[in-house]
Amino acid sequence: MQIALTGDVMLGRLVDQYVIQNQSIGPDKIWSDVLPLMLKADRRLINLECVISGRGREWQPDSKAFHFRAHPRAIEFLRAAKIDCVTLANNHVLDYGTDALVECLALLDQAGIKRTGAGSSLVEALTPAIVDLPQGRLGVVSLTDNQPEWEAGEKNPGTHYIAYDAKGLVEPYRSRFAQVLKQVRSQADLVVVSAHVGPNWGPPSAAMRMLAHQIIDLGVDLYWGHSNHTPQGIELYQGKAILYSAGDFLDDYAVDSAERNDLSFLFLLELERGRIARIFLHPVCIEDLYVRLAKNNEVEFLSRTMQAKCKAFGTTMEVEGQVGTINVK
Repeated sequence: MQIALTGDVMLGRLVDQYVIQNQSIGPDKIWSDVLPLMLKADRRLINLECVISGRGREWQPDSKAFHFRAHPRAIEFLRAAKIDCVTLANNHVLDYGTDALVECLALLDQAGIKRTGAGSSLVEALTPAIVDLPQGRLGVVSLTDNQPEWEAGEKNPGTHYIAYDAKGLVEPYRSRFAQVLKQVRSQADLVVVSAHVGPNWGPPSAAMRMLAHQIIDLGVDLYWGHSNHTPQGIELYQGKAILYSAGDFLDDYAVDSAERNDLSFLFLLELERGRIARIFLHPVCIEDLYVRLAKNNEVEFLSRTMQAKCKAFGTTMEVEGQVGTINVK
């Protein structure tokens, strides 16, 4: 059984203007030759780095530089890839205010796409997504340290916001997260935490590593990080995997020639006997507002840099052909 994970999927701005709203482009085209790999997996999860809505106005445009919104037709593109669950705790889901967020939630629900990490209230934002698997159930919790102004309230729409320091989660967020985890553990056999935390560039800080360790210690099976524009190393901790960042999977961003934020992976988690046994890393590239399988020098760059980043955590990534493999012991 395999579960596919991606990094940030941003369908707004130029992607929205030239692809999503172009009726001549079929919804499956944006995924190009990566789509068969995605569909081969039993389930597919993405971090949705935009709001899907036709409503709202830019949130505080004088102080926030980037605002991402996709036309409601974007739902068809998610359905074309059979996305099972989207995580919403990030710094763009409220770019167009609460009306846009509420419409986005409704559109996802109508399409049968599970979602977690943002909601019309704090309770809804904290509620895990429960995804049925061929064997058992997967629970997904989504959280972010971005945009504290967007933290959901008892009756206010917003995100599952958390705060942490060098010792990990601070109160009341630690107790709240522990309660959320207790809830999801009662409903699911496998638990993944989607964490949109940290800066856009560079390796994880000591505080981020402590946060990831603490989340695993509390009983999570996989830490799935993003927010950083490039894939970061994978750490094996207490027999579980920590993906500090899955990188960017689809967007219209300018490309840094040194960091190569147009390159990342489709991560395939292979399950055996109810646990994550292996992670396969399939190199991908963003080109002309599409995602495609990486080629030649792109594969070499990704393999070389990811092996080095993993080695920094004492993790070995084996490469056969174009695909990286990490054995989770």
